[in-house]
Amino acid sequence: MKPVKVGLLGLGTVGAGVVRIVEGNQEDLSSQVGSPIVIERIAVKNADKPRDIEVDAALITTDPWEVIRDPEIDVIVEVMGGIAGTKEYILEALELGKHIVTANKDLMALHGSEILAKAQEKQCDVFYEASVAGGIPIIRTLIEGFSSDKIMKIMGIVNGTTNYILSKMSQEGASYHDVLKEAQELGYAESDPTSDVEGLDAARKMAILGTLGFRTNVELNDVSVSGISGVSKEDIAFAKRLGYDMKLLGIAECEDEAFSISVQPTMIRTGHPLASVNGVFNAVYVYGQAVGETMFYGAGAGAMPTATSIVADLVAVIKNLKLGVNGLKQIVPYKQKKLKSDEDIFYKNFLLLHVDDKAGVLAKITQVFAECDVSLDSVVQQANPHNPDAEIIIVTHNASRASMNKVLRHLEELPVIHRIKSHYRVEG
Repeated sequence: MKPVKVGLLGLGTVGAGVVRIVEGNQEDLSSQVGSPIVIERIAVKNADKPRDIEVDAALITTDPWEVIRDPEIDVIVEVMGGIAGTKEYILEALELGKHIVTANKDLMALHGSEILAKAQEKQCDVFYEASVAGGIPIIRTLIEGFSSDKIMKIMGIVNGTTNYILSKMSQEGASYHDVLKEAQELGYAESDPTSDVEGLDAARKMAILGTLGFRTNVELNDVSVSGISGVSKEDIAFAKRLGYDMKLLGIAECEDEAFSISVQPTMIRTGHPLASVNGVFNAVYVYGQAVGETMFYGAGAGAMPTATSIVADLVAVIKNLKLGVNGLKQIVPYKQKKLKSDEDIFYKNFLLLHVDDKAGVLAKITQVFAECDVSLDSVVQQANPHNPDAEIIIVTHNASRASMNKVLRHLEELPVIHRIKSHYRVEG
């Protein structure tokens, strides 16, 4: 049996996990694909860097082009990250007829359409299961498991850092800044956490899921994004009082071929399956027109869960290679992009207002909602011993984003309102 030879770009924690799985599970993997899998070359930035895995020094190079252009290599596994240079490596490898497995969500979110078009032209596979939700096989599920269904909604917790922070804030009543510091100390958050806490990481993943789920080209600019840095422990306490949990949710919805995608802190009903997903775990909830509700849960990051998805993709590439069907299973977007307008995006809203503590204030506020055609589900007014203002909590019925934007503008102009303290989407 002729071995299938693999080139590895990157030997960090995930790359080392790939090597461990390929070498440690060789018998099982070979039985699945019908031949040995050999890691032929490995490109690293620093050949002398200490690593917690031993590899033959003869396999190591600091020049990625040596891996890309090696005629013996059939598949390139990219776990080095980055965008600009990495994109050139991937496109050149495809030009040379090599198949690609990558965990690079940034690359696929920004340049996936170009890369997949080149793969289709060259009849090569490009698989990227590990780019979203780590060890959860959500991409393969969207492509294959839902191939006979029409996906109406995808709602996911796809960033472990923010889920850890919000979970700790909820469970311990801690402040955002205290939990963020703890997450950084534990290695769950980067020293610069902006990409995670401001929703950018989740937005890239939702762009990928939206593209696959709705079969249209979703770009990063199509995703409306807000992060969790403004979420306070008081907001979470109010959510609990009303029967909700706070999560950073990616929400993609499609109706009449038009879609909307957002990433935002969201109050989700405590009984919803996503509400019980805590810590660094991820989960993706999918609603299909035929199948109804499904949810996929597991480790969203980490060396071995991510490496498991990468090697699963590698096995899929090799099986296709044996069958001679590489490049035939790509999901290249074929539907015309049609974004929903703000008038067509509906959801419930939570607002916390700091207002004058005097008679007639509530009537003026509810009049604004009535004039903007937004109906109210509940209104609670209370005094706060730590705040000289009165606090009014409002939950609306489903309202269009356009109508709510109009409400917010009018509320900001009301002299009796000192501050719109919080505004969140409500789900479930």
